[in-house]
Amino acid sequence: MTVKYPKIVVQLVGTDGNAFAIMGKVKTALKKGGIAQDEIASFFSEAMSGDYNHLLQVCMAWVTVK
Repeated sequence: MTVKYPKIVVQLVGTDGNAFAIMGKVKTALKKGGIAQDEIASFFSEAMSGDYNHLLQVCMAWVTVK
């Protein structure tokens, strides 16, 4: 799998398993990485288009997850 922004690293291990907490961590990392707001909105749209497993897969497709 190719990661869209491999230089942006998000540590999800030890994070609350709440979907909104996970999306918030990724959003913060994307902002810090200088990603445009419209691109972050695309992440949210894609992440919320399925179930919890889909959310995790989208996170791993967008950023490097530890």
